[in-house]
Amino acid sequence: MKKFLPVLALLLFLLPAAPAQAQSTLPSTTPDLPLCLPDAEMNSADCLMAGSAALKKELASLGISLPQKPLPAVPPDPSLVQVNISIAKINNDKTDPAAMYATFEDAKAGQNPVNFIPAGANRYISFVNVAYYNNKAYVQLESGEWMRASPTTWSRFQGLLFTRNPSTSFGWIVDLTRARVAPSFKAQEIDPDLPRYTLVQIYEVRSAENFDWYMIAPNRWVDRRSIRQVRVNYERPEGVPAEVNRWIDINLYDQTLTVIENGRLVFAALITTGGEPFYTRPGTFQIYKKKPLETMSGAFEADRSDYYYFEDVPWTMYFDKARALHGAYWRTSFGYPGSHGCVNLSIGDARWLYDWAVEGDYVHVWDPSGKTPTDPAYYSDGGA
Repeated sequence: MKKFLPVLALLLFLLPAAPAQAQSTLPSTTPDLPLCLPDAEMNSADCLMAGSAALKKELASLGISLPQKPLPAVPPDPSLVQVNISIAKINNDKTDPAAMYATFEDAKAGQNPVNFIPAGANRYISFVNVAYYNNKAYVQLESGEWMRASPTTWSRFQGLLFTRNPSTSFGWIVDLTRARVAPSFKAQEIDPDLPRYTLVQIYEVRSAENFDWYMIAPNRWVDRRSIRQVRVNYERPEGVPAEVNRWIDINLYDQTLTVIENGRLVFAALITTGGEPFYTRPGTFQIYKKKPLETMSGAFEADRSDYYYFEDVPWTMYFDKARALHGAYWRTSFGYPGSHGCVNLSIGDARWLYDWAVEGDYVHVWDPSGKTPTDPAYYSDGGA
């Protein structure tokens, strides 16, 4: 009881004050009963359900318990973020090819190139050695050549492993924000800041001012721009045979991935799927090839201005032509579309999924907003 009352007092403070003309919460004809204590049964006939007890009942109707129960989930093993590769970003002008040299001396001098990687905005290479000259990094490829490139690290974001199905919805903050006291951009912002990847529970969704708003606590609302909801669909998707009890679910609108097995949510994560016009194709597919490391390159624009080159992409699982689930070391944030059709995951999440999945597993891709084209004729082979 002593622990409960401070939490309840805080929630009472957070809730908006009643208008001056509001009526009392007590019934007009008050029986000779005491007020219910906050920990009384919800429909007790032995006391009056008013005040703190009424507030508790109202919050319970939204799925909010006091104190708030955590999700039945834990983060995956943090060691899954590690992978036995070193990656560097080619950082010369994106409109110029990147030269490769036989020796470090030639690389420093910029003379006698032996090969080139085509021009492009996103070019990353795997290396085995690094040296510095004039505060600039040069890396040695496994093949022996040297290039001017900068070693880089990758996102350490990881999703969640569930011990049982959650009783409330949930999601992640995808951009630094602060909640508001009501679902409106005119409503007051409330401390504290919510950093990217803050895990929140979602108790209600409302549409207001052309946005969906998500209630993450009493008097705490966040708009769609800064949050992604995980919508768990336990029903077998169309195209998955009745005898199959496991699949991967890709939600294009919310940019989330869930894994369902034996009617239970096993895993959930943020992802990045194809950005317009290179959407990830909706439908039900099967993983047809798994590769621990894969080099990916290509361009879709006529002028090849979108050319990409990614060496040693980890934990790749092809499911729809060239479209694959894989780790994306070049991506600093997840929760937004932006690939050439593949499903990008953080390195740790890709590793967990790679270990769980087998060739033949089903991948269901859908868009609850209905905005992603579904005509197969729209789609090329896709890419990273």
